[in-house]
Amino acid sequence: MNTVWHVCSVVVHVNTERMAAVNDALEKLPNVDVAASDSDTGKMVVVLESDSEDTLLKHIASIRELAGVLAVSLVYHQLDEPSFDEQSFAFDEQPLDQQAQG
Repeated sequence: MNTVWHVCSVVVHVNTERMAAVNDALEKLPNVDVAASDSDTGKMVVVLESDSEDTLLKHIASIRELAGVLAVSLVYHQLDEPSFDEQSFAFDEQPLDQQAQG
């Protein structure tokens, strides 16, 4: 399987009066997690995950559109791909020493 997985974090600056409503809206988005929030400063750390970069961008755009959101800043993005050992190959199932013999 050749699945790529994207993980990113954003800081969402929110009008302090709208923190609860924004938090509720974020909880409804799939693969979105509010990792930390500070109601005094109106800042939230949000982690997003997806197998598609396009999906992440759509989620970030939808977060920007929420009432009370002042700014969304991308802090981190990681792209995880399967390592060489995790990729599936069509090899003979025999141990390597037996493959060499015959």
